Amino acid sequence: MFDLFSPERLQQYAILAPGLLVALVCHEVAHGYVAYLLGDPTAKSQGRLSLNPMKHLDPLGTLAFFFVHFGWAKPVPVNSRYFKNPRQGMLLTAIAGPLTNFILAAAFATVIHILMTIEFAPGGLAEKIILPSYLIAQAGVFVNLILGIFNLMPIPPLDGSNVVAYFLPPQMADSYLALGRYGFIILIGIILLGRFSGYSLVGGVILPMVYAGIRLLGIPM
Repeated sequence: MFDLFSPERLQQYAILAPGLLVALVCHEVAHGYVAYLLGDPTAKSQGRLSLNPMKHLDPLGTLAFFFVHFGWAKPVPVNSRYFKNPRQGMLLTAIAGPLTNFILAAAFATVIHILMTIEFAPGGLAEKIILPSYLIAQAGVFVNLILGIFNLMPIPPLDGSNVVAYFLPPQMADSYLALGRYGFIILIGIILLGRFSGYSLVGGVILPMVYAGIRLLGIPM
């Protein structure tokens, strides 16, 4: 338990936290902002269009960060009844979150490419600034790709489920999205099944796609 706050762990948190915080906050703000542009004032009225992390952090998701080096934010409320075209509105609102994460991954990758061009003397002040910045940007790429790809999984209530629902007949889409109330249980079940079967959702599906994205961005990991 005390290992959670060892110097090595604290250093890992310091490297992971900026990218994860940016990824979670911008993901949720993107959902709310696109919904707002489409006519839904719900997120704005609840103060969820803010970049203030305290408006978005989930206590359990924050706690999970210290145990599994990953976390989640409180979902932004969206009311599709405000949209002129509810199905299309939910599609665009859902895509906004993962798309924002992919844009952020590209931005962090750009920072890495810039840092790689800077020459510095070993042991100097420049090294003490550039190397931590490089590691933070590297973690930012990784975290944003994971979050973006994970949320596109077609498991309600993840964003990918709204993408799938758009292409289903209305009645079938409603039944499919209704599974979202069991979404957390379904995800836990998939994770546990992976543990027993030796084939995990993260290791078998998500990570290969993440590494493909990293290669596409042309950065070393």
